[in-house]
Amino acid sequence: MFQDFDLNPAILKAIDELGFKEPMPIQAEVLPILLSQRTDLVGLAQTGTGKTAAFGLPLLQNIDASKRCIQGLILCPTRELCMQITKDLRSYAKYMPEIMIVPVYGGASIELQFKDLAKKPQIIVATPGRLQDMIRRNRVDFSNVQWMILDEADEMLDMGFQEDVDAILEYMPAEKNTLLFSATMPAEVEKILTRYMKEPKRVSIGQRNSGSTNVKHNYYLIRASERYLALKRLIDYYPSIYGIVFCRTKLETQEVADNLIHDGYNASALHGDLSQPARDLVMNHFRQGYIQILVATDVAARGLDVNNLTHIINYNLPDDIDTYVHRSGRTGRADKTGICISLVHVKEKSKVKAIEKQIGRPFEKAMIPTAQEVCEKQLFRHIDNLEKVDIMRDDIDDYLPIVFKKLNWLTREELITRVVALNFNRFLDYYKDAKDLNVDENETGKKKDKKAKKEHDDSNKIRLFFGLGKRDRIKPNVIIGKINDVTRTKDIEIGHIDLMENFSFVAVDGDKAKFIVDCFSDPNRNPEGIRVEITTGEPKEGGEKRGGRRKSDEGRRERRREDDFEMPEHKPRKKKEEKTKDRFHEERSRRDRGFDNFDERPRRESRKSRRSDDKGNSGKTSKRKKKSFEDDRPERKNGRRYRY
Repeated sequence: MFQDFDLNPAILKAIDELGFKEPMPIQAEVLPILLSQRTDLVGLAQTGTGKTAAFGLPLLQNIDASKRCIQGLILCPTRELCMQITKDLRSYAKYMPEIMIVPVYGGASIELQFKDLAKKPQIIVATPGRLQDMIRRNRVDFSNVQWMILDEADEMLDMGFQEDVDAILEYMPAEKNTLLFSATMPAEVEKILTRYMKEPKRVSIGQRNSGSTNVKHNYYLIRASERYLALKRLIDYYPSIYGIVFCRTKLETQEVADNLIHDGYNASALHGDLSQPARDLVMNHFRQGYIQILVATDVAARGLDVNNLTHIINYNLPDDIDTYVHRSGRTGRADKTGICISLVHVKEKSKVKAIEKQIGRPFEKAMIPTAQEVCEKQLFRHIDNLEKVDIMRDDIDDYLPIVFKKLNWLTREELITRVVALNFNRFLDYYKDAKDLNVDENETGKKKDKKAKKEHDDSNKIRLFFGLGKRDRIKPNVIIGKINDVTRTKDIEIGHIDLMENFSFVAVDGDKAKFIVDCFSDPNRNPEGIRVEITTGEPKEGGEKRGGRRKSDEGRRERRREDDFEMPEHKPRKKKEEKTKDRFHEERSRRDRGFDNFDERPRRESRKSRRSDDKGNSGKTSKRKKKSFEDDRPERKNGRRYRY
């Protein structure tokens, strides 16, 4: 009982009106510590477990209402959480009017926040970005801060506020108490503990980085192209759903929300492209129940505090396991139960295993409801609504005689049938020819096995010798293309292809083997002259590589008899020594004909040398005499003419 704690009577009166009777686990552990001593503390608990009251009640208890200065600072990651914490603290301090609590967050009028800060509140609830702006403008004074609280620290650092948080903590006085609350404990949060906290006490509710025990985790195997259809069917199967659909991107979020609205669902989108007034309007409608399904991104939904959510749907699995913990923590709050649903592609099943191992909670594979199951669920809901409808007799009694007279010709069974069909025909028409959306997790593997078996089953095929190999820089797809081009058909079934150095083996359908050979024998169809023959041998690659020849014709004839086909001959490449020897003989031959140098060529005189020759003894430059046609002719040497 909260009365067992040494709380201010004004606080006890306020929380009693709020319906607080039994403290939640995190509150029962934290309140005795913070109310009895001044110390640093780390609280590890899931979202929605009552952390706000765990640090808010001791904070209000220790505030000196007579001093008009900032005594407590609460940092949180998002605007929504900032407003929610401010609202909760004000409700706890309902009967403490001398305590002033001011929210400071982006997206709102900074001028109004200037005015609120000028009134010197005792408690500030702020987001890191806007608070940094206030510090630069010298609008806040932290010299009297005694309590520094970091709420949802893991989300705050994950959103990129590490530098802002470090800068704000540097402004804090040395003598203060730091409280840190988080759902998970990544390495970045651990650094804050070691750098800014002094021997903090640790309170952990549940296992570290684990999921809530009040949440049931289900996953459905789907095809990627049927993701939206599966989402619609699940929403129809749970007609009383009140939850959040998480998407990865803003574009996908808006697209899913627009499709749901177009299909007649009470849905709306929440993402970073919305203005602050639009976000506030969406969240107000969602909290009041006017919006049944909120489609949101992870960043936009961080810090949302909405009670009574029944379902969380992961339209896509998150890449980060901690993100899944935060998503699932939106439901199952305040000792209530919830369901977290994940739409999983077959290829993503390994992610499910990793998340299951990390959070320590079992995942149950569920089957997507069939069309008949959805229709039955909707019908039963419609009947329940008929039974529980509130009848306002005073307003409709005057109209009932006219209605009875109008429907008097209908029997009881016909009347019930028409009432049910009035709102139920829509589902019957939609799900009339609906297919089963369930996917067998072994379906992909079976397809691969069948494909592999089909590709490598060459028992009924004949092997062809193909006169192209690796030395021709050939690939299997090129061989298949040449067969299709020469035969002028794509109906030939081709099996395994073995690429050798100088040739290849191609397995083809036995009925088409002779047809292929005949087509390649036609020079009109095979202008490249590619050699193709039917063979039953398995020639060895040794001795047939490019540039190599057998030493004797007898060995070659024996080789041909073994392989039952004739190998094409290749001219050997000249070795480097032979090329050098040929060059030497050619050079010697040219010398015998009167040349001193093998590379001897008459060369033009440079322009500079011609200029120097044209100068006279006086040092003056004379004009160069123009050469005649005979002077421009090529020089002759030993009866041969050389060109420049």
